[in-house]
Amino acid sequence: MRIKHLPLILLAFVTISLSAQTKKKKPAIATASVAAPVTNSLPRPKLVVGIVVDQMRWDYLYRYYDRYSNNGFKRLLNEGFTCENTQIDYIPTFTGPGHSCVYTGSVPSIHGIAGNDYIIQATGKSMYCAEDTTVQTVGSTSTAGKMSPRNLLTTTVTDELRLATNFRSKVIGIALKDRGGILPAGHTANAAYWFDDKSGNWITSTYYMNDLPQWVKDFNDQKLPETYLKQDWNTLYPIDTYVQSTEDNSKYEGKFKGMDAPTMPVKTSAIYKNNLGLIRSVPYGNTLTLDLAVAAINGEQLGQRDVTDFLAVSFSSTDYIGHQFGVNAVEIEDTYLRLDRDFASFFTYLDAKVGKGNYTIFLTADHGAAHNTAFLKDHNIPADVWDDAQVLKNLNTYLQDKYKADHLVLSLTNYQVNLNYKDIRYLHLDENILKQDCITFLEKDPAIAFAVDMKKVQTADIPEALRTRIINGYSIEHSGEVQIILKPGYFTGHGSGDSGPTGTTHGTWNPYDNHIPLVFMGWGINHGSLTRETHMTDIAATIAALLHIQAPNGSIGHPISEVLK
Repeated sequence: MRIKHLPLILLAFVTISLSAQTKKKKPAIATASVAAPVTNSLPRPKLVVGIVVDQMRWDYLYRYYDRYSNNGFKRLLNEGFTCENTQIDYIPTFTGPGHSCVYTGSVPSIHGIAGNDYIIQATGKSMYCAEDTTVQTVGSTSTAGKMSPRNLLTTTVTDELRLATNFRSKVIGIALKDRGGILPAGHTANAAYWFDDKSGNWITSTYYMNDLPQWVKDFNDQKLPETYLKQDWNTLYPIDTYVQSTEDNSKYEGKFKGMDAPTMPVKTSAIYKNNLGLIRSVPYGNTLTLDLAVAAINGEQLGQRDVTDFLAVSFSSTDYIGHQFGVNAVEIEDTYLRLDRDFASFFTYLDAKVGKGNYTIFLTADHGAAHNTAFLKDHNIPADVWDDAQVLKNLNTYLQDKYKADHLVLSLTNYQVNLNYKDIRYLHLDENILKQDCITFLEKDPAIAFAVDMKKVQTADIPEALRTRIINGYSIEHSGEVQIILKPGYFTGHGSGDSGPTGTTHGTWNPYDNHIPLVFMGWGINHGSLTRETHMTDIAATIAALLHIQAPNGSIGHPISEVLK
């Protein structure tokens, strides 16, 4: 019998045993085993649901509070923990950077998503934040699936959960917008799904898989976008009860193509024809998103296994509707009342499917939105649009007069001066002098408060809060050389004057864009509220602390300890 490889303590035991058995002249068979350690399961929720409501201003929690049901937004506030003063840590405030920040706990200077679109400074090429030409569409013949998270330079909290569980946890991202589903789900996700206007299907890319799961195919076969659009969009309640909104037929609102005025009801059954993308711009787009979220939980058995799963859901229709109608429209009020009702149904479903107290939810936004500039001016509040296209033309004319070269500035994308480095280096121009020329020109613009050299921001004579946000938002590879800070109430657009543009937008440092809701509810969450300043970068750190996993590898946030039990 060979026993030389046994541990010493077992070797001694076996030797004594063999000696005794030899005296009895019986066959000796030695066996050795080590009992598995007895451990208790690490306490974690069965499911985490991350909710991002695109373009949701913080004050929407309370502007329509009296009209919300008890089981939607009010349930989050009354059962959960609300951080009332959560700020975005950087500028510019757009969808791509916002979703990235929520899930990475990082900022554009680190995670690299400097805008929805940005210019690669080394080449001058414009890049979409989720663009990936190396992958193909799955679920449609369109090119809308040529997307992935490869442009994101850091991990997400969803990645860290996958790593912490040896990839046993499932992570699914869902949003009408590709970037809203892809960036939160991270690099290691089981899947991300987004909406394809051409086919009306939910699609993905070969980054994740080569064929849609059967449950997604079955969902697409229901043709729900058409079903919803055939219903038309009327107000949920009598229109005269929408006292938090301006009159329905308002000059501040944009109308749908095929309609005479921006009024309710919206006859989607008559105007959608074969344009299934219209679902994005009505509240049914949010309902459709939740429908797929429920199908994902059922199809993937999320929250019903022996390991924590993560569902990242972003609601995009609020952004499309906000851009078209502005923040004071009947359409926006009705959208949030309908979203509240959808959330109430979804939370009730989770109670039954996963078990009340077995899941954790957080709700936040990627950015807010400004009041329409004409609306503000009509109420004697300083505001106007800043025509960036015309300013770019004038700036290049100014530089051409001096340097005898055209198009030295490629764009003012993301409120930044993006220089044409190819021509500048070919002409052997001094970049620092050229930057200062741009700043001198821009500082004379009555809409601009500051024009700041990104590389000299530490010495700029600007408020500290702006300095920090500029530094955090500056990606050396993907950001321009000069940050433009407009005066409060101003944003990019066209058609300045008394009428101004319709709808609204976002992207600035101001509270209307920068102050976002943040509410946690469920497993491991205290009940309460907090008014001290918290940050978008704190969300991922808080969820990581809740789950006892490592924070994302670019995170600069801190756990909000008051939230956690």
